Amino acid sequence: MMKKTRDFIEKLGFPRDDCNELPSSTKRFPDGAQYRVEIPSVEGPASFEAVLEACIEYDVSIHRISQGSGIMLLTDDELKQMAEIGRREKLEVSLFVGPRGTWDIPSMQWASAGKIAGLRVQGMDQLVYSIEDIKRACRFGIRSILVADEGLLYLVNEFKNAGELPEDLIVKVSVQMAHSNPVSIRLMENIGAGTYNVPTDLTLARLAAIRQACDLPIDIYCEAPDDVGGFIRHYDIPEIIRVAAPVYIKFGLRNAPNIYPSGTHLEPTSIALSKERVRRAKLGLEVIKRYAPDLITSEKGAKGLGVPVEENLKWTELLEPSSK
Repeated sequence: MMKKTRDFIEKLGFPRDDCNELPSSTKRFPDGAQYRVEIPSVEGPASFEAVLEACIEYDVSIHRISQGSGIMLLTDDELKQMAEIGRREKLEVSLFVGPRGTWDIPSMQWASAGKIAGLRVQGMDQLVYSIEDIKRACRFGIRSILVADEGLLYLVNEFKNAGELPEDLIVKVSVQMAHSNPVSIRLMENIGAGTYNVPTDLTLARLAAIRQACDLPIDIYCEAPDDVGGFIRHYDIPEIIRVAAPVYIKFGLRNAPNIYPSGTHLEPTSIALSKERVRRAKLGLEVIKRYAPDLITSEKGAKGLGVPVEENLKWTELLEPSSK
């Protein structure tokens, strides 16, 4: 059916349909691994240390933590601590860029028909604030950021190319960007995405089709927070890795409060949620151990991870004087 349309799409270098035959991916991380583990919503140094304690308790190896409240909601001391912990443990620390639609004054994001606006950056001033936010994080050694806006993604890539941001800065695209097909995600790859967090409800066939068209690592929630679906896909994990490698398998938490933006008033809750996410990771990794023990994972600090580096005043010097 629809042969002419499918033939033309295929000539453009995209799959002609969703890959229902579920071909195995031959693509890998730079170290040859098929998967890595991410613990999301690690909102500050106390939660980060709690994650590490839980990793010891549950014998879980992770490669990346991510944070959702934003760089702008961490103090300089907290940023420094997050970078120091990541550097010490050889883990990628991915921090969300602060300014975004839902943190701003517009009301469209809260309207039933306006949710499509999501976390996108509004206006030129917010783009400027976002770049300043990123420079501040880079000054403390952070080398991985999280964005949810195509314009910001493009702008960060241009700043990197010009030497105004570190060349080794990894730009992770948030699940809130919500692009769901191979063409859209390749566009994001072309304008600077380093890894892409796909929507939580994509079938294996659709994930396989994305992998056929794109080379960048895919991030996917194997357990999703309630506000992005609440799915628990632990038994899908081996097949997700097989068809979509290289992937970051992420363990969110169902039946848990959304604590964005977090702070000291929510720290006990954040710590408790962080520990349980590691326990959920243990459950998911046990599925791999039982059913697909040959799948290859990375060591800590593997090539391609945005592990924090030493502080560098260069990026502070690039801030405008009024921002110092």
